[in-house]
Amino acid sequence: MGFQMQPYGMQAMLKEGHKHLSGLDEAVLKNIDACKQLSVITLTSLGPNGMNKMIINYLELYVTNDAATIVNELEVQHPAAKILILAGKAQQEEIGDGGNLTISFAGELLQNAEELIRMGLHPSEIINGYSKAINKDELVEEGSEKMDVRNKEQVISRMKSAVASKLFGQGDILCPLIADACIQACPKNPANINVDNVRVAKLLGGGLHNSSVVRGMVLRNDAVGAIKRVEKAKVAVFASGVDTSATETKSTILIHRAGQLENYAKTEEAKIEELIKAVADSGAKVIVSGGAFGEMALHFCERYKLMVLKISSKFELRRFFCTTGAVAILKLSQPNPDNLGYVDSVLVEEIGGVRVPIVKNEEGGNSVFSVVL
Repeated sequence: MGFQMQPYGMQAMLKEGHKHLSGLDEAVLKNIDACKQLSVITLTSLGPNGMNKMIINYLELYVTNDAATIVNELEVQHPAAKILILAGKAQQEEIGDGGNLTISFAGELLQNAEELIRMGLHPSEIINGYSKAINKDELVEEGSEKMDVRNKEQVISRMKSAVASKLFGQGDILCPLIADACIQACPKNPANINVDNVRVAKLLGGGLHNSSVVRGMVLRNDAVGAIKRVEKAKVAVFASGVDTSATETKSTILIHRAGQLENYAKTEEAKIEELIKAVADSGAKVIVSGGAFGEMALHFCERYKLMVLKISSKFELRRFFCTTGAVAILKLSQPNPDNLGYVDSVLVEEIGGVRVPIVKNEEGGNSVFSVVL
């Protein structure tokens, strides 16, 4: 009968199959090597001439040069490399760009640190050296630490690198458009700017050189009906559509005479007219539907001079709420005055051969600009 020693120390604390690494070669250099391998993957995708990566993850194929997508789909397990990924994500969430640069730059710093460690320097000494280098003026281009957010040239010079990394060769066209929209949408205190006030609308027809900045929110679908222009109007938004609703239970109606059929149709028609009239009486001049819009309802909207817009995208509908201050109404009924929104104007214009409604609302400094591509 053999004698079996009970585990003690680190072996007793961790589960069976664990690995405990310590020392310079086993722990520090292996952690550096893992971060270097991650930075090598993202480094070749850095900049306007960066290469795309093909990632196959659980039979899903991704072809991208975006560092955030690459590191997410790689599902890295190494703890040191995970810290590097978290740094890239923090940069992406805070600034909106530069995640690849963060990972690649950190990899280069660690590669130089590895050489210094092999020369005999302690990691704490290297950390102190890097900390002192942060305060060096040579690392930051002169004049770049401050910017006048209302100076178009300064805004363009700082956004060119971010735009060029995604759309190489098109920055000279897009940067002035983006700068114009951002400067005009910027309030008196730039810290209070609402990024949702600058939207991008993609329309078929024309080319990139036909792109422009439009003051207001551009909707993709043309206005339904004959009314194409309304000014200083209240808005009612029905999220589930404007149409006759189906009954919850099935029923059978026996009609013996033609008069009964005629009366049945008139009852439905009178009900819809009553609901549309209630909307018109509430003061609303614009009806926005998030779903289907019935022909009979459209007929009565024309009779009561109501402009009809249809927004099928829930994201566009959410932005419309922010622009107008309206509250969604679940079913067709007389709206509460508190649920109505307001617009300075809604008019249909032709942009690039496509007729699109433009919603403008300057009330309370709510200035919205759309970059039309």
